[in-house]
Amino acid sequence: MKRICPECQEEYTGRSDKRFCSAACRSSHHNRARAEEQVFQRTINNILRHNRNVLAELNPDGKASVRRDRLIDRGFKFRYFTNEYTSSTGNRYHFCYDYGYKVEEGEWVLIIKRQEYVE
Repeated sequence: MKRICPECQEEYTGRSDKRFCSAACRSSHHNRARAEEQVFQRTINNILRHNRNVLAELNPDGKASVRRDRLIDRGFKFRYFTNEYTSSTGNRYHFCYDYGYKVEEGEWVLIIKRQEYVE
């Protein structure tokens, strides 16, 4: 029985449950179907990676206090972080991978590098 490949529109033969003429056409079809989801994930990952790099740049010694404006000027987006950690003293830190920050009163932000005890 001859059928038409939904990817390349070529005619092909084969098993009755075969949908594509080749593995390449099957991959192309499924990659295109997932492309929108992958673009969204890639965009979020790029923002998270950028946030992490900004924190690392402003914190060369493992702990630093910087003005909030310095983060914003470098394109830091406070809405995006990978996880939160609340210390035993009740301080809440937002982490972008291995760098965390805590917004303090006023215009200051405390930046820290992840320690082993932070899960």
